[in-house]
Amino acid sequence: MPAPVLTSIDLPDFGRSDERPVLPVEVYAARLEALRGRAERDGYARLVVYADREHSANLAWLTGFDPRFEEAILIVAPTGEPLILVGNECSGMAAAAPLPMRRELHQDLSLPGQPRDRSRRLDEILAAEGIARGTHVGVIGWKTYATRASLDAPAFLVDELRGAVGSSGLVENAVGLLIDADDGLRTANEVDQLAVLEWAACRTSDGVRRVLFGLRPGLRESEAVRLLEWDGTPLSCHLMLSAGERARLGLLSPGDRRIEHGDPFTVAFGIWGALNCRAGFVVGDASELQDDRRAYVERLVGPYFAAVAEWYGALHVGQTGGALHEIVERRLGDPFFGIFLNPGHMIGLDEWVNSPIARGSTTELRSGAALQVDIIPATGGPFFTTNIEDGLALADAGLRRDLAAAHPRAWERIQARRSFMANALGIELHPDVLPFSNLPAYLPPFLLSPDRAMTVAAW
Repeated sequence: MPAPVLTSIDLPDFGRSDERPVLPVEVYAARLEALRGRAERDGYARLVVYADREHSANLAWLTGFDPRFEEAILIVAPTGEPLILVGNECSGMAAAAPLPMRRELHQDLSLPGQPRDRSRRLDEILAAEGIARGTHVGVIGWKTYATRASLDAPAFLVDELRGAVGSSGLVENAVGLLIDADDGLRTANEVDQLAVLEWAACRTSDGVRRVLFGLRPGLRESEAVRLLEWDGTPLSCHLMLSAGERARLGLLSPGDRRIEHGDPFTVAFGIWGALNCRAGFVVGDASELQDDRRAYVERLVGPYFAAVAEWYGALHVGQTGGALHEIVERRLGDPFFGIFLNPGHMIGLDEWVNSPIARGSTTELRSGAALQVDIIPATGGPFFTTNIEDGLALADAGLRRDLAAAHPRAWERIQARRSFMANALGIELHPDVLPFSNLPAYLPPFLLSPDRAMTVAAW
């Protein structure tokens, strides 16, 4: 691989779809039956799915419903329509879910101080749904722990479940049925779900592109964030944009501070299905940096881009997470770079579903996997950071044919991105790799020269 260089690059407009692809109702029915099959395999007589505003992705993936303001509980039996328990304010909204469900108002899921005079007790509901002495119950919250005995659902639910099944029953963490990196149902996407993810990535990457090309000193952070043009699509995380010393702290929301020449700067925009992030300095070139930062490209951005390029080039269906981790560890393992999170993860309605990418991981990446390039240096010194966060998917030949046939415009955009990455950036991708971002591996380190970006192409 040639050494990374900074050069002028024409970033094309890859296009976008004006309308969000809609998942067919049949997709939700198929997901429910697949989940029931997994429950039977693992010996669960009932599944209980818990969701709140922050952790609703598993419920939304399964039913198309996500609670607003409140919590929700879904009880799944081997047959029949599941029962969804909702609070005062979601009792009507749940009817919009594409998955047929029985609905019941359970007011303890409502906000503090609201009426609680029209609901059955939770223990009565659980008994009516067949959760009794000796029942094996799998609880789906949002993350796994070292043992299945550890649950992340609230005590008011877990205590009732354990009381209902008694010592002869079982209540354990079953979220792995959905998010296990090896075979979780959510870690391999249907063709129509891939189209939704590509649509989302166009939205977020176009927004970050507008920030990169519209940034200028004197703008307030609160003005710069408007360039994202968030349109009300549900967010997967809060909007992040900060400059100056605040940018070094990470994850902060924009304030009213004016962006100054020479500032470190970072921006991230995530909606259901996608997130994009970039970071750099608010200057035109290295000569405008303070003396202790002028080797920014040579010390940090160049080695980082080389690692990302090799990471991309190693992707394919069947690749192991450990192999991807080894690339980043070999290239960026020096403590100077400060890499401490997994160098990449799975993405879905939530920004981080799980990650198969870890030292020694033997998990093989599956066809249908949606991944996030997410390799974040935290130098803690004058070089600040650099960052490429973009979404992609892996698809074998059959899934690629299905995607091209069902969503030809998305397929054309994917192929245009692949060509750009190969020809302009020098990153050759395996046929399995489908880049979704309209900033595909595009990294301008000096944000007042957004047309100058990193490449490993031979120029």
